[in-house]
Amino acid sequence: MTVTRFFSLLLLLGSTQVSFSQNLDSLLLKNYRPKSVYKIPVTKIDKAKYPVIDMHSHDWYAQNTDEIKAWISLMDQYGIDKVVILTQSTGARFDSIYKVYSPYLDRFELWCGFDYTGYNKPGWSAEAAVKELERCVKVGARGVGELGDKGLGEVFSEPVPGYGMHPDDQRLQPLYQKCAELKIPVSIHVADPIWMYEPMDSTNDGLMNAYKWRLDKTKPGFRGHDEMIKTLENVVRANPKTTFIACHLANSENDFSVLGRLLSTYDNLYTDLSAHLAEIATIPRAAAAFLEKYGDKVVYGTDYHPTKIEYEITFRILQTADEHFYATEHFGYHWPLHGLNLSDSTLKKIYSGNALKILKK
Repeated sequence: MTVTRFFSLLLLLGSTQVSFSQNLDSLLLKNYRPKSVYKIPVTKIDKAKYPVIDMHSHDWYAQNTDEIKAWISLMDQYGIDKVVILTQSTGARFDSIYKVYSPYLDRFELWCGFDYTGYNKPGWSAEAAVKELERCVKVGARGVGELGDKGLGEVFSEPVPGYGMHPDDQRLQPLYQKCAELKIPVSIHVADPIWMYEPMDSTNDGLMNAYKWRLDKTKPGFRGHDEMIKTLENVVRANPKTTFIACHLANSENDFSVLGRLLSTYDNLYTDLSAHLAEIATIPRAAAAFLEKYGDKVVYGTDYHPTKIEYEITFRILQTADEHFYATEHFGYHWPLHGLNLSDSTLKKIYSGNALKILKK
């Protein structure tokens, strides 16, 4: 066989394989990677339009000096003034995280968790947990978070998850009251996007992402989406002197009226955009209208590994009027994204203005 015929055969085999992988009868949704055919403006974002405070990130993205310094370099490049690290931790784990970040407190703020040790024993009260909260604040904690309940209880906690104990459990009231006394805010995650609760079938609008993060609704004590939103409201209403930040738009981006009512009703409630810009960039007019209306109650957050693509995509969504672009690998949804083209006044509030109000309390 000549060299020419050999390479021709390789090309033929390659084209056959590509053709097979693109056979629509066997193409899997997880492999669907559309590319925009529209010849329309594409904005390259090199830096945020205004200074940014990221109100939602985590310590596992940088766990040593070199990684923290690399993160700071990236922050400088993209205009990130400060990042709030939600450790979800108490005790020795919080102390160890704080020690690693302590040389860089001009760029990072550390928040602790609640200590649920012994919560599942008869007669448990939050007395010891309150003392641990006070201790963490003395160490350097400047807030609490991310508390988290997707339906089965306070599982976002180290070293002791609070399975079966929901945020509105009356035993936790002394902790929220202590947060008000200490003037520290609470970041709280309730529920998950509505797609995670829907049937995992061809009718699920967000199936590509939902299947990975689907929730097991059959487990005892599980609270559904509506119940979790009520849980959030119960906590916020019962603690008017405590500032709360509902993570991820309270996972209510499928119905802005739900979150809008909460933000309008409770002065002590804010919300962050973390990990949910893909969910709202597919409905740009409705999303932009919501953010313009409630711009005083929304803060910027990422909740993704800090990378150039993370900052560039989030800023592009918030700042530009770009249309029909994809970030499937980054966000996990198959749908196209669109820029919200927010006004300068709203951008300033979301990027840092509202965060400064919360942090200065």
